[in-house]
Amino acid sequence: MLRRLPRPSFRLWLFLLLLALGGLITWLDPWQPPPPGPVPTDEAGEPDYFLEQARLTRFDIEGRAHQRLESPRLVHTPHDDVTRAVTPLAHLIDREGRLWVASGQEGRLGPGGNPLTLTGDARLFAPEERWQLDTEVLHYDANVGHAWSDTPALLQQPPQHMRGERFDAWIHDNRARLTDNVRGYHPPEGAQPGQADPVTLEELTP
Repeated sequence: MLRRLPRPSFRLWLFLLLLALGGLITWLDPWQPPPPGPVPTDEAGEPDYFLEQARLTRFDIEGRAHQRLESPRLVHTPHDDVTRAVTPLAHLIDREGRLWVASGQEGRLGPGGNPLTLTGDARLFAPEERWQLDTEVLHYDANVGHAWSDTPALLQQPPQHMRGERFDAWIHDNRARLTDNVRGYHPPEGAQPGQADPVTLEELTP
């Protein structure tokens, strides 16, 4: 004679369901992304947002991308509308489509996203012209395409190099200028190490 087993109670079904959900959560937990780091605070005040592994792109009035900024972390403070970046890498595109690359240990975007200020081992690199500027603080005004530094700068276009107290570059015009106590050297062709002739900025820039 067959005997019908009793139907499981509601509590048993609920227990089994919770047990299954617990196992699913345990299995999924290692696949969850790590939580974000602590919200940064400093003398600039409390941020209203911050971004990690960020990439920002600015467009001109004609809709063309003319500035890209990459950084492991961007922090924006609302009271001054300033965005601060850690080890930023900036790609600047002039009106002729030429690429300029700027970097630094720290970055600061002013109100409205302009100007960009890079501090700590700041560098501006012109790949097409093969020259590189190294300085401590570098500013860039995207509205006019003007990069400048008021701190001592080293301008290199191997094997030439020059030093000066101020640097200006107008990227749309593909023009650069080094001023104040300028000194530099250009080794003549076939010269032995240590032999060099003075050079002017016009010799370093096209």
